[in-house]
Amino acid sequence: MFEAVLDNTALASSIYVNIALAGATILLIGYLIRNVTDVRARLIAMATLMISVVSISSYMGLASGLTIDMLTMPEGHPLAGEEVLSLWGRYLTWTFSTPFILLALGMLAGSSADKIFSAIVFDVFMCLTGLAAALTTESYVMRWLWFALSTAFFIGVLYYLLVQWPNDAKRQGTSGIFNKLKILTVIMWIGYPVIWAFGNEGLALLEVGTTSWGYSALDIIAKYLFTVIVVLYVAKEPKEVTTAPAPATA
Repeated sequence: MFEAVLDNTALASSIYVNIALAGATILLIGYLIRNVTDVRARLIAMATLMISVVSISSYMGLASGLTIDMLTMPEGHPLAGEEVLSLWGRYLTWTFSTPFILLALGMLAGSSADKIFSAIVFDVFMCLTGLAAALTTESYVMRWLWFALSTAFFIGVLYYLLVQWPNDAKRQGTSGIFNKLKILTVIMWIGYPVIWAFGNEGLALLEVGTTSWGYSALDIIAKYLFTVIVVLYVAKEPKEVTTAPAPATA
């Protein structure tokens, strides 16, 4: 699997570029928050740091071939009976990294612990059911049913991002930064199921290298650019961040 990655230039570059960017982002965060003293500001910054920590570890798993396998596609799939390179380790990346994105967003919005927890639970099951879709090789229909279930959990995440948390952010006084990050996150996250549908695991309209670069491009924006925007904001320790969340009103 390690050699299979290196033999595909597009695939290899999509992985190694992310390793480099995740490492650079970790160093940048460390530099930007070196003088941050507020507990809430540091916690938000550390949540974003964990995004890159998970990513660099998971992408190393892909680069080494540890979390890649050849899977035989089921009858009905455009590549039925053929072995397709599955980068299933990406789902582990998303399962462990995206909760930190939601944690940072929820805290920026000043949302309550129960709302943040609920959004993260939907998110984790969204990623795990996506993994199930990718690993199902006995039934093409079942792959898409898993995909549909994953999409349903995604709608649950969108509910908090688009309905619940904007109101909390308005009350907290962080609507400006939250809305920018909300739009960036929603647009980028919608891209993941789209790429799955058209990629080698779904309709197979895109070959594996192109599919991988599609995911990697989304990761670069949804994770590293997201991180830089958040950390540059909280490093200034604005009172909206350092102040405890305002209580909700009926």
